[in-house]
Amino acid sequence: MRTIIYNGKGGVGKTSVAAATALRCAQKGHRTMIMSVDTAHSLGDSLDIRLSSEIVNIGENLDALELNIIHEMRTKWTSIRDYVSAFMISQGVEDITAEEMAIFPGMEMAAALFYVLQFKDSEAYDVVIIDTPPTGETLRLLSFPDVSDWYIDRLFGIVKRMVSVARMTLGKMIDIPLPSKEVMDSISDIKNNMERVKEVLEDPENTTVRLVLNPERMPINETMRSYAYLCLYNKTVECLIVNKVLPQDVDGNFMKKKLEEQETYMNMIHEAFDPLKIMYAFQLETELRGLEKLDEMADMIFGDSDPAEVYAKTSPMHFESKDGIDILYIKMPFINKDDIELFRGSNNSVTIKIGDQRRTVALPLTLVDADMLGAEFDGEDLTIRFKRKK
Repeated sequence: MRTIIYNGKGGVGKTSVAAATALRCAQKGHRTMIMSVDTAHSLGDSLDIRLSSEIVNIGENLDALELNIIHEMRTKWTSIRDYVSAFMISQGVEDITAEEMAIFPGMEMAAALFYVLQFKDSEAYDVVIIDTPPTGETLRLLSFPDVSDWYIDRLFGIVKRMVSVARMTLGKMIDIPLPSKEVMDSISDIKNNMERVKEVLEDPENTTVRLVLNPERMPINETMRSYAYLCLYNKTVECLIVNKVLPQDVDGNFMKKKLEEQETYMNMIHEAFDPLKIMYAFQLETELRGLEKLDEMADMIFGDSDPAEVYAKTSPMHFESKDGIDILYIKMPFINKDDIELFRGSNNSVTIKIGDQRRTVALPLTLVDADMLGAEFDGEDLTIRFKRKK
C-alpha cells in the first residue's frame, strides 16, 4: 500500500495539494483514501463535500475521512474510555466531563496511525494520503510510535504490577475502580499495533513525506526545520511542492515587485533543497474549492505523471559495518553541530536531541552490549560508531 503524508506550515495550501493528489490518483485508477487528521478539518471545504467521522465516497476510486477522536473513543476503545470515566467519577468528576477527560493526550494520534494499519491489512486501498496538521503537530504524530512505546513499557508495566497486588488488598477496601483485564489487553494491543505502525511509516519503498511550502521566507525556514526533524524520526522526504507560485505574466507594479521577491525565494529553495525533487502549483485566480479546481491544480503539479510514484526511496537512517566497526548514519540537513546532543541510554539505545526534538533510537540486538566509540558530524550526516564486545 502506498502511503503519502503531506506536511507543511499552516496556510501554505497543504490540504488543497493533498486533495488534488488524491483526486488525480483516483483518476489514474488507484483505489484512494484521503484522510484528514487535523483537528481543524478543512478537507471537506476543499473537496466541497460534507465529510464526517465515517468513510465517505467522493467518486470512483476515491474515499475520504475526517478523523474525530470522540467518535473513535466511543467506537474503538470503549473499555479504556469506560474505565477512565469510571475512575474520574469515583473522584467526584461529573459524568460528561469524565468522558471528555477519558480522551488522554495522544489518542487522536494513535487513532490516525491505526487507520493506516487498518487500510493496509484490509487491502481496501492502493494509495492512502494523509492530510496532517501544521508541522509541530505532525512531528508529534510521526514520533508517536516511539514515544508511546516508551510510556506503555514503563507506565503500564508499573500499573500491571500494582493491579496484581491491588486486587487482593486495596480493591477490597477503597472505592477506586481497578482496570479490568479487557482494559489491560486493549493497552497491550495498542503497544503491539504501534510496533507494526512504525514499520509501515519507516518503509521508504512505500511510505514517504511530501513537504508543501510557499515561496516566502517563513515557510522556507520552517520547511528546513521540518525536513531535519523528519530525518531524525527516520521518515523519508521525497519531494517539495511549492504552492501559490505567481505566474510570470502577472500585471501591475505591485505584482511585478512580488514576482521579483518570489524569484529570490525560489533561488533560496533550490539552493537549500536540491537535488530533492521540486514541483509547483501556480496561484489560481479564484477560490480553490471543488473537484474541478482541484483537477486544475493536479494538472499543474503532476501533468500526465502518476502522483503515486515514489520519487525517493533512501532512508535517512541506516547501519553499516566496516572493519569490525558498526556505524549508524543519520541524515541531518540544515543542522549546526552545536545543536546536536547525544546520549547513550540503556544498553540498547542512544538518544539524539536537535533543537526541541528528541528521539531515542533502539539499537539492534547485536549492539546491545557494544561500546560507543564516538560520533562525528560533517554538516550533513551524523555518524555514531560502535564496537561489539568479543
